[in-house]
Amino acid sequence: MDNFMNTFKKTLAYTVVGIAFLSLAGCNIVPRWAQESETTEVPRPVSSERITRTALNPDYLQPSMAAFTLGPGDWIEVEVLGEEATRTVLPVGPDGKIYYHVMPGISVWGLTPMEARSKLEESLTGFYRNAPNMSVSLHRVGSKQVWLLGRFVEPGIYPMAGPMTLLEGISKAGGPASTPVYALLNDGGSATFGGGTDESADLERAFLVRQGELLPIDFKRLVREGDMSQNVYLEPDDLIYLPSALSQEVHVLGAVNRPRAVPHTRRSTLATAIAAAGGTEIEAHLSQVAVVRGGLNDPEIILMDYRSIVRGTATDILLEPGDIVYVPLTPYRTLTRYMDLILTTFARTVGVNAGARALSRDEGIGISIPAGQ
Repeated sequence: MDNFMNTFKKTLAYTVVGIAFLSLAGCNIVPRWAQESETTEVPRPVSSERITRTALNPDYLQPSMAAFTLGPGDWIEVEVLGEEATRTVLPVGPDGKIYYHVMPGISVWGLTPMEARSKLEESLTGFYRNAPNMSVSLHRVGSKQVWLLGRFVEPGIYPMAGPMTLLEGISKAGGPASTPVYALLNDGGSATFGGGTDESADLERAFLVRQGELLPIDFKRLVREGDMSQNVYLEPDDLIYLPSALSQEVHVLGAVNRPRAVPHTRRSTLATAIAAAGGTEIEAHLSQVAVVRGGLNDPEIILMDYRSIVRGTATDILLEPGDIVYVPLTPYRTLTRYMDLILTTFARTVGVNAGARALSRDEGIGISIPAGQ
C-alpha cells in the first residue's frame, strides 16, 4: 500500500511540473494540425497597377495621299462622249470586272477611275473607226467603308469615297446616342426611370480597330474636349465601336472554354465569372489571371493567383460592370505587353460580334482569340 501511494505521489508531481512548464513556456508547443497550417501556401497579395498606353502615331493625323481605286461593290458611270445613249451605270463585280455592252469583262480592280477610263478606251478601239473618248466617274462607293457600330444615333457601315477623319465618321453616324437616365437593378429588379437624357455611349471604353490592332485613341478627349490630337484619319475597314454606358456585363476572355460576356450582379466575383465562361482550359496559366478595369487609355490591371482562389487560400475579388477578365496560356513577360494583348483581344472580340450583328439579325458569333502572347 505504501509503495502504491509513493508511486501515485511521484506521478502527480511530474504532471504538476509538466503543466507548470507549459505555462511558463507560453504554450509554445503547437499541435501537429497547427504546424501544418503554418506551412500551407500563403495567399498571394493582389497586385494592382495603372498602365498608360503608348502615344498615338502622329502619322495617323495625316490624310492618305493615295488616290481612290476601284474594287468589288463600287459603281461607275460610263459614257462615250458625244453619244448620250451610251451612258450607263455599271457595277464592279465580285471578280473586279465591269461588263460594258457586248464586251467581255474588263478588270478594273485596283485602278483609279482615270486608269479605268484609259483601259476602257483601249478595249473599245476595235469597235470604233476612231478611238472613242470615254467619261468614267464614280457613281457609288461599295468597296471601301468604315464600320461605325454600338451606341451611335445611326450605327452602320458607311462608304468612304475620300479622306475622312474620325470626327467626320462619328458625325455621319449621328454622334453618340442619348437615352433617358435610369438606374439598373442588377439582381432581377425593374428599372427605375428618372428625368432628362444622358449620353448612353461609354467614351472611356470606346475604341477603333485597324487591321486587327487597337489604336490608342482617347474618345473622351476628342468628343467632349475637342482635342484634335485624337482626330485620326480613317482608313478603309476601320471599325469604331461605342459601348453602352449602361452595360452590366463582364467580358471573360483568353484560355477559358467559352469566351464571352457574362451578366454582372452585385455578387459577381472572379470565380463566378470564369465559371460562367465554362471554366479555364487545362493548359491555362492560373497564377497571373488579370482583371482590367477602367478606361482603355489608362486602365488598371489587377493580377490574381486564381489557383489560390480555387484552393481556398486566397480571397476572391468582386468584379465591377465593364471589367475584362483574362486568363493567359503563358506567363507574361512585361506588364505593358500583357495589357496590350488583353485590350487587343477585347477589341477584336467585341468588334467581330458587333460586325456580325450589323450584317445579320443573329445574336452574334462566338470567337476565341489565341490567348498566348
